[in-house]
Amino acid sequence: MAVRPAAKLSHATLCACGRSLGRLTAALAFFVDTIGSMIDLKAFRDDPARFIDGARKKGIAVDFERLRALDEETRRVQAEAEALRAEQNRLAKESGPAIGRLMGQIKSATGDARVALEREAESLRAKPAALKDQIAAIEKRVEALTPELNALLLTVPLPPDADVPVGKGAEDNVEVRRWSPANFDPAKSFESQRGFRPRAHQEIVERLGLVDFERGVKMAGSRSYVLKGMGMRLHQAVLRYAFDRIVDLHGFTPMSVPVIVREECMIGTGFFPAGREQTYCVEETRRGEAHDLFLTGTGEVGLMGVYAGEILDEARFPLKMATVSTCFRREAGAAGRDTAGLYRIHQFDKVEQVVITRADEAESRKWHASMIDIVEQLLQSLGVPYRLLQCCTGDLGVKNADMIDIESWMPGRGEVDKDGVPRGAYGETHSASRLYDYQCRRLNMRYRPGGAGGKGPTTFCHSLNNTVLASPRVLIPILEMNQNENGSVTVPEVLRGYVGGVERIG
Repeated sequence: MAVRPAAKLSHATLCACGRSLGRLTAALAFFVDTIGSMIDLKAFRDDPARFIDGARKKGIAVDFERLRALDEETRRVQAEAEALRAEQNRLAKESGPAIGRLMGQIKSATGDARVALEREAESLRAKPAALKDQIAAIEKRVEALTPELNALLLTVPLPPDADVPVGKGAEDNVEVRRWSPANFDPAKSFESQRGFRPRAHQEIVERLGLVDFERGVKMAGSRSYVLKGMGMRLHQAVLRYAFDRIVDLHGFTPMSVPVIVREECMIGTGFFPAGREQTYCVEETRRGEAHDLFLTGTGEVGLMGVYAGEILDEARFPLKMATVSTCFRREAGAAGRDTAGLYRIHQFDKVEQVVITRADEAESRKWHASMIDIVEQLLQSLGVPYRLLQCCTGDLGVKNADMIDIESWMPGRGEVDKDGVPRGAYGETHSASRLYDYQCRRLNMRYRPGGAGGKGPTTFCHSLNNTVLASPRVLIPILEMNQNENGSVTVPEVLRGYVGGVERIG
């Protein structure tokens, strides 16, 4: 499931980002010395229109005028400092021998002649020292400019690829293709094909005792739940099934990663600053600790953080990693949308796949298609109808050059007819993102083309990510598509080995 940060940032958020970046730079032993650069500044300076147009197409507000002014001022001040350093070095180089000669003369001089020689030597020593004070003053000016400049750079989105359709939001996404099993057509009513009216998943889980929403809310508030009995077993079954497939069939390395991370992980992966309001914060600084911690909304954060700040061996590419982790999202601003049931909840589990590879657009596109194919095979094996949507520019979020959503058919979703029977609708269950060097640049994750023994400059890696499966949301189409007229649910054949051979629930 995609995480789409808010498009606009308040002044308070930008200031908070600048303050947190200051803490970040001082405490980043974890990421070597500093996080990577936010965007390719050379590319921005050479072609600012590309970035300005990219932000416009994504509907993301960036103060480019202020950004360019700060960048130019910083570069001017830095150039001034470099010129003074060069002058300081020249004076030090030239004055050294001269001071040496004067010191020799001073030894034999007396009276006014000695005083004059000493003054001349002191004057030569003072010139580089005076420049040192000027340089220090200029460096303070750079330090004063840096937090605001970095905060603005963090808001610049990755420009969308040229072949991504331009649009304002999800309503402008374009369907690519769809699939459904031979015995079901989403274009026709569920009742006409199955002989009975479909029940929504909320009714199914209540009748079969699979989920306890009331007690979940009692313990943790709205959008909470308790999976129980076969509900919990089915939840674990789909996760294990998806994880086994990604590892055994597709060769991804299984990994466990933290789900509570430091702020630099969230900034480095592009979820901050724009997505800050969607996360749960553990305010450790109030307890005297150096860093606050954040609960991650996807295993992507941990998987990408593993190699942050490292120079990787190109021979190991592609790095294919998978994890299953608990995810947390505040779903701020989503009130009134899918608040009932298991669709939009605060805590869930997700199997995530990440690929890190060479800085090559063709290779990134190839892996993007491959990762989507992995999910299509998975859904087809479960018999879940789905469609692929090409996300438009306005639905990409800050960090994606391209993104494909996969929506599964849910018979109990959508508008209801005159008899109160749902017509069914597609609902998002997966998303696959192509990010090029956006995250790797921020995480300072690089490789040296030509192999580990090469002596050339390093290059930022490319990264991609994709939801393999998120549960319990995926249980909605599974339960609704496999429901029977008597209220029972047939367990998909591929999952039966994970639930002790049970063929039917209820």
